[in-house]
Amino acid sequence: MTEVIRAAGDRALLVTPAGGVADLAAALRNRAVPGVEDVLPAAETILVTLNSPSVAEPVRHALDELLQQAARDVSRGTLSHNDFPEPLLIPVRYDGADLDDVARLLNLSTAEVVAAHTGTTWRCGFVGFAPGFGYLESAGHRLTVPRRDQARTAIPAGAVALAGGYTAVYPRSTPGGWQLIGRTDLRMWDVDRDPPALIQPGSTVRFVEADT
Repeated sequence: MTEVIRAAGDRALLVTPAGGVADLAAALRNRAVPGVEDVLPAAETILVTLNSPSVAEPVRHALDELLQQAARDVSRGTLSHNDFPEPLLIPVRYDGADLDDVARLLNLSTAEVVAAHTGTTWRCGFVGFAPGFGYLESAGHRLTVPRRDQARTAIPAGAVALAGGYTAVYPRSTPGGWQLIGRTDLRMWDVDRDPPALIQPGSTVRFVEADT
């Protein structure tokens, strides 16, 4: 993929990085580039909103520097585990309605699916669909399964699911078509918490099997 930075109106830039979206989004937040109002990552792009049209060129230059630095870090192998925050631990009861189907799709036993899910460090690439719904991805993409052929009309809050190479925890009861493999009692979204979302872009997550 070729890196692209293009204007999105006069107060935003849309960035398509060749590497990881989450890494660039985290670097942007850590660097606190003057003129950047917000950083909004998606699956393959980052929308960088600006506080004024006059900062577009300086911010574009800063983005270009960050992209070049990220490419150098990858080529030199200078990224380390210290570059990422400690993972959030989410206890899960692996009793989801689709666990057997997921195992069949992956040609694994249910125990192997659970072991793969808990043995992976997941990272939130972006948040969408519903407040607090973090799209968690992993480097290995070991648990890539399709969405269900037919979506459910209601999935309970706390449901842990897989679809399209991502895993996620439903923050509230909502319709959905992901494959359900378990559930957690942790609240993903709480308006009385600061910040309300337990998982945010760049967060790392480890799932652990809860005592039944």
